[in-house]
Amino acid sequence: MDKKEHIIVGISIGDLNGIGPEIILKAFEDNRVLELCTPVVFANVKLLSFLKKHFELNVNIHGIDQINQALPGKLNVLNVWKDNFIIDFGKESPESGKLAVLSFTEATKALKTDAIDVLVTAPIHKYNSQSDQFAFAGHTGYLQQELEGTALMLLVSSQLRVGLLTEHVPVADVAKYITPQLIKNKVAVLKKTLQQDFKINQPKIAILGLNPHCGDQGVIGKEDDTVIKPTIAELFDQGTYVFGPYASDSFFGNQTYKKFDAILACYHDQGLIPFKTISFGEGVNFTAGLNKIRTSPDHGTGFDIAGKGMAQADSFLEAIYAALDLFEAREEYQVLSENPLKIVEKQLESKKMN
Repeated sequence: MDKKEHIIVGISIGDLNGIGPEIILKAFEDNRVLELCTPVVFANVKLLSFLKKHFELNVNIHGIDQINQALPGKLNVLNVWKDNFIIDFGKESPESGKLAVLSFTEATKALKTDAIDVLVTAPIHKYNSQSDQFAFAGHTGYLQQELEGTALMLLVSSQLRVGLLTEHVPVADVAKYITPQLIKNKVAVLKKTLQQDFKINQPKIAILGLNPHCGDQGVIGKEDDTVIKPTIAELFDQGTYVFGPYASDSFFGNQTYKKFDAILACYHDQGLIPFKTISFGEGVNFTAGLNKIRTSPDHGTGFDIAGKGMAQADSFLEAIYAALDLFEAREEYQVLSENPLKIVEKQLESKKMN
């Protein structure tokens, strides 16, 4: 029996007026996905049943009131609210935001207590999810608060991995956040996740410059010379294979990114624009650095196509597959770490194969 069959994948529903519920249902319409894991959606079974009929999908839904009632081979829906919700596709709604947050926070509680093994989140709307109880710009900040470790937003595909030094920060404020300590912290988290989650023993990491042309020796900004370069040099001297800073336009334009195991971008769009250009549809957002695994698709709520049956589940499926692979990789790393001799044996094995 494949070990993945034992993995319980918790799923938060996302904004109910967006494409989140649709892509969840479509992902599990293929029974082969249900052979890999046991999914538990934190939502309401009546709502999912209504949407199943609306989109004319063939999904085996099973309503439960406790996670231990989840059955393999079915899309289990844990009832986390009972009140009826009328879907208004494509519309911003405080109520849909409230229920999206409820689904996410309940799923996070289950993740913390090991009731689920991994968490996959459908997209929320950052504005209508705000409240006195949830004042976060997205999932990552809340997970950082609730789980152990230091969160790093890491976009992952078969072609590249891009992490962010700063995440949902206004562009006008980015420079003041880029400090030697921030760079050191994020590089440490990225290096560890590449080793334990992606099985890369000596990862090579590139850091992008903050200013155009990395400041052109201070003509277009001094931060690259005064903050980023000295920190990279210090880290390299300490044994971490980190390089840069690189001007992001030429770095991606001439495909230099292919020479590295991962990249750290200074701010959100600097990393996500090239990532989505190269990997859109197969990309996954992985919250690295925490003691639990959470992934999500690399797109938003899709209000413009919500309810039309047009949403593609590809990225959501990749998020599920990534969560399963990451879970198994981390389990293996922990076993090997307890027995260092096994790590040496695996390295020797790898060298023979190469």
